Amino acid sequence: MSSILKTLALLLFVFCSGSLWAKPKVLIFCKTAGFHHKSIGPGITALQLLGKQNKFNVDTTTDATRFSYNNLKKYDAVIFLNTTGDVLNDAQQLEFQKYIRSGKGFVGIHAATDTEYEWPWYGQLSGAYFSSHPKVQQAVLQVVEPANDFTKHLPAKWTKTDEWYNFKWISDKLHVVLTLDESSYTGGKNGVGHPMSWYQEFEGGRVFTTALGHTDESYTDPLFLQHVLAGIRYAIGKK
Repeated sequence: MSSILKTLALLLFVFCSGSLWAKPKVLIFCKTAGFHHKSIGPGITALQLLGKQNKFNVDTTTDATRFSYNNLKKYDAVIFLNTTGDVLNDAQQLEFQKYIRSGKGFVGIHAATDTEYEWPWYGQLSGAYFSSHPKVQQAVLQVVEPANDFTKHLPAKWTKTDEWYNFKWISDKLHVVLTLDESSYTGGKNGVGHPMSWYQEFEGGRVFTTALGHTDESYTDPLFLQHVLAGIRYAIGKK
């Protein structure tokens, strides 16, 4: 075989093996300016393992100065993992807006809805603002869209123990995939159709948010992790 044919054969092998394609890359942001969830550590570990098992790279930070467009554009999605309070300054907010508007993704987990109350754009992005929660207890989640990637692995009625968020504001533009049956626990305040997980396209970007994920045990629960993985894949634009 001539050297040219050998080179072409090598290039074809590399192309078919996928080595020419860079892995997707996500940034976990877990800065807190309020309550600090102890499940952040287990959450990081679980998401890093998901990345290793599903061929995407994972970086982690609590440093808001990394929210410049030039840095963020390296990532296909940013994951707000149990962030709380005011975590970005005005300049960083503008850089994050530019990032989302460039067509990138956002994943919000649990207390991501307990973040940036004074920044309405963020509320529209995440889809809701937290107001309160009862004690951690078992409840029943109901699958709204059983055929999609977020929920097709879940039972129609999923019994789970978590911290069940009530919301003081909910966007009317969400595609809700999981709701909470308020008759199955004590302390619900959002009534019928109480949303727990949703997705949306937002200003050019892709968003997945779940209010699940308070407990350490969530991050070893294969049903929850598959749910989050589907959200990450949606956010990075990979089916």
